[in-house]
Amino acid sequence: MDNLFNRKKHNFIYKTFLCTTAFLIMVTSLPVRADAETVDYAALAQERKALPIQSNDIANWPEGPEVSAESAIVMEAETGTILYAKNIHEELYPASTTKIMTCLLAVENASLNDNITFSHDAVFSVPNDGSSIGMDVGESITLEQALYGIMVGSANEVANAVAEHVSGSIDDFVTLMNDRAKELGCTNTHFANTNGLQNDNHYTSVYDLALISKEFFNNDLLCKVGNTPRYHFEPTSTQPDDFYLNNKHKLITGEIAYEGIVGGKTGYTDQARETLVTCAEKNGMKLVCVVFKEESPTQFTDTVTLFDYAFNNFHLVNVANEETRYMPDDSLFFESDHDVFGKSGTILKLDDSSVIVLPKTSQISEADYEVTYDLSDEERAKYPTGIAKVNYTYHDVGIGNAMICYSLSVSESSAETNTPTIRPFYINVKILFIVAAVFVIIMTIIGTSSSKTVRSRKGISKSDRVRYNRRKREFNKSSKKFKF
Repeated sequence: MDNLFNRKKHNFIYKTFLCTTAFLIMVTSLPVRADAETVDYAALAQERKALPIQSNDIANWPEGPEVSAESAIVMEAETGTILYAKNIHEELYPASTTKIMTCLLAVENASLNDNITFSHDAVFSVPNDGSSIGMDVGESITLEQALYGIMVGSANEVANAVAEHVSGSIDDFVTLMNDRAKELGCTNTHFANTNGLQNDNHYTSVYDLALISKEFFNNDLLCKVGNTPRYHFEPTSTQPDDFYLNNKHKLITGEIAYEGIVGGKTGYTDQARETLVTCAEKNGMKLVCVVFKEESPTQFTDTVTLFDYAFNNFHLVNVANEETRYMPDDSLFFESDHDVFGKSGTILKLDDSSVIVLPKTSQISEADYEVTYDLSDEERAKYPTGIAKVNYTYHDVGIGNAMICYSLSVSESSAETNTPTIRPFYINVKILFIVAAVFVIIMTIIGTSSSKTVRSRKGISKSDRVRYNRRKREFNKSSKKFKF
């Protein structure tokens, strides 16, 4: 029996050895498949770096730097002016920068104190290896905490839970995302989920995402959330864990120092590669930079390069202070520094806050302009006294606009109802005296002429009066003769 057992044991070992050897031979004989580890991403990045930069084709435009992103944009947030453009309308995968739209819709459609409860679908519809903060089914956090979970921790399940809270279902929220994108002017965008997980039907362009981000960074709360390097989740009765979230955006954490950072969001999938949105502000100019399809860490260093290019070469110009070409000069009659009533206003004026963007080497006189009276409802609401808009271009590139308004102001008493109140203006006294004197002279001439006419009518000769009276008497006698 021992010998039989030993033989079976040896046979088992031998057969196992043979099977293992055969398996290894079969595996090693298979063709090698190129996967993420074998692709030369450095070479691809170098090829992308050589792609043309469309903004460099603009006459007298500052030459922009080469970056290794597939597409990149720098947009001035106040005017929407595109300062740097490289394949800005190419449809690419945004990865987790999608969550900028998710958070924007959250604050537009819900309250910060709302409780966000995690459903089974919200938690388990995302892959295990995706970004999450470990929320369990049935747990809940406030919407404000959820915003930090999405922007700082890039939590996929939190984005889903917020979507369900806002729209009732993830699908309905995705519809809301696409509708809002169209409202903001996006033409190369289609969202398929709330978080940017890879989907062939989930794409946007750096231009479209810059439009969305411009709206995002116009909200003070979202700027605060989007510029948080580290966030502490403390345990509550509906969420028992105590933990910290660390932002991966190196310009936000300070790992790469840059002055004036307002906020941003990172993103990554194997197909999208590195994506990054960043906002920075200096000298009153707020810029949004978006780069798609980069390799780490150049998404950060290229963003710094693009910010330096934009801040060093462009500046905001206040139109009301600089423009002298088209506004009517009514100051002679309606305004005077030496008026006895003090300095008075004009009938029309340029809105004091209207700005355009120009290269630092150019003047406003070099820009072309077009006046239009077709104002949108949004513009009429923002400028209740506006009557026309001036669109500015520089070598066919839109650089902003200015609003022409009546000289009206909103009084404190009517500010809540947005009812305009006319600001009084005073006529120059010297000019008024001159006009009055001319009027008196004209009226004197007219009066003299009229009196001569009257006198000429009254100046009837004596013989004419005698003849008239005789005929009148003869007529009366004839009337009596024929009376019945």
